[in-house]
Parts: sequence; structure tokens; C-alpha cells
Amino acid sequence: MLKLKKTKLLNKENYNDYKRHFIEDEEIEIYKKKYSSPLAEKISNASGYKKKKTPTFFVIDVKTPSSFNYIKTTHSYHLVDPSPWPLLAAFGAFMLASGGVLYMQRFNGGFNLLMTGFITIIFVMYTWWRDVIREATFEDKHTVTVQRGLRLGMVLFIVSEVMFFFAFFWAFFHSSISPAFNIGGVWPPKAITTISTYTIPLTNTCILLTSGAAVTWAHHALLVRAKRHAILALILTILLASLFTSLQWLEYVNAPFNISDGIYGSCFYLSTGFHGFHVFVGTIALVVSLVRLVLNHFTNTHHFGFESAIWYWHFVDVVWLFLFINVYWWSNK
Repeated sequence: MLKLKKTKLLNKENYNDYKRHFIEDEEIEIYKKKYSSPLAEKISNASGYKKKKTPTFFVIDVKTPSSFNYIKTTHSYHLVDPSPWPLLAAFGAFMLASGGVLYMQRFNGGFNLLMTGFITIIFVMYTWWRDVIREATFEDKHTVTVQRGLRLGMVLFIVSEVMFFFAFFWAFFHSSISPAFNIGGVWPPKAITTISTYTIPLTNTCILLTSGAAVTWAHHALLVRAKRHAILALILTILLASLFTSLQWLEYVNAPFNISDGIYGSCFYLSTGFHGFHVFVGTIALVVSLVRLVLNHFTNTHHFGFESAIWYWHFVDVVWLFLFINVYWWSNK
């Protein structure tokens, strides 16, 4: 809800609509005053309020009445409103994970549960981001203190993602540095035909690194208020991200092994597959940032939504470098 910055004049006819619209969310005092001027006459005639006596207006002042003293605060933090999206996101994630397991085990209904969870997650991402955008852009809730907390939260989120991929690399190195006898005592296992390092993997590496440079270009263009350059660079980043995902899908389709081919297949598809999912999420974040950039939601000093998407994208770049060096290049030597 937009905060009222100036006193608003309302006549009797549109006062009730205004009251219904604002009284639940704003802390206001209503004063009934007499107001007589050419402007008042003009407003009165336009609204159909035609009486000989001086028209009555309601002047709405944004103040905190004594009855609301208990919610007055002296801090600059944002106390968020109750939201259904965390609970719905939990249900969506549960359906997505359960459906994925059931689908891979070929249970009936597994794919339907997987897609239901996926659609639920996409819906929650849209609605939750929508609420955050409203709070930041229209309600002016993201003060300097709030932005500092958001930055810390994003840093901790990326650290948790680092630990997430660390587990996959741990499993990979545990199996590759000291391969067990039941896979032939060698790495990669004897029965596995690996993917060539210098085909799609190398191409995807160049594409992803170029996209990282492009998104940095977009950020610096925004800092110097070159909106056109920022938009072009962000579009280029999104196109490169889409190309990366397409080539990754092509690699999966033509891979000579699958996820059930022992420890190598499991490590390969889990690590690269989850990276691909993170690329997909990062692409959505960049698309949202592009739309907000076009709609002038960002300034050169207030654009943390875009900045967090950039941090996430650079994290995706770094993870891919580790995957390329260890999974694609070192494993194939």
C-alpha cells in the first residue's frame, strides 16, 4: 500500500471509497474542515457535488492517532505482514522432491506430482517476489538498515548453496581419488564412456563466462545511469543463459550413460543437474530484473534486487568452473 506523502482533499462522495481503500492499512486521522476556494469549486463541480453552501471536504492527514500508539516504533526495520507463501513454498518443495523420487522410481503418478510441485514453486516465486517488489518499490519499506539485512541474508544463502555443492564434490572426490574394486579400481569406471571435454562442456564454459561479463556490464551501466546499455547487456545475458540450458539439455539427451550407471552417473547427473537448475532459477531472476529495469524500478543507488541476481549468477559461474575442471576435464584424463 502506498504511503500518503501529502494531504489529500476528498469530497463526501469519494470519501467512503477512500476510507475502504486505506483505513485498514494506514494509520490516519480524519479531520472534517470547511474549504472554500476556486480549486474547491472546481473539484466540487467535477464530482457532481452542487450545493449553494460551501462544500465540505475531508482532509486526510497521515498521522499516528493516540489509539495506535502501541504500534509506534523507533527502529528502521521492516516488520513484514503475515504471508501464506512460506507455507505454500514448503508444500511445493515437498511435492517437487517426492514427485522426483517417485518419477525416477517409475511409480504411477510420480510425474504428475513432480509437475504439481514445480508449478507450485513457480507460482510462489512469482507471488512472493511480487510482494517484495511492492514493499521495496511502492511502500518504501527497504530502508538502509533493511537493505543491509537483505545483503547479509543473500550472502548467507549463497554460503548455504556452496555447502550444498560441496556435498556433491565430496562424493565425487571420495569415489574418484580412491575408486572401489567393484568399479574396476579405476576412475572413470571401465564400463563408462565419458563425454568429451572439448565439445559441449567447453562451449558451455565460454557461454557462461561471457554471460558473467555481460551481467557485469549491465550492472556498471546501471551505476552510471546508462539504462539503454543496461537493458541490452541484460538481454544478452538472458540469451546466453538460455543457450547454455539448451546445450546442457542436448548433452543429456546424447550422453552415453545415465544416472543409474553406478557412482559416476549419479555424481555426474546430480552435480551438473542441480547446477542446471540453479542456472534456470538465476535466469528467472535476471528476467524479473530486466522487467523491473524497463519499468524504472531501479536507480543507480537502490537496486539490490538486481544486485542479488548478479551475485547469484556469479556463484553459478564459479560452480560451473569447478564442475568443468573436475568432472569434465580431470575425470577424463
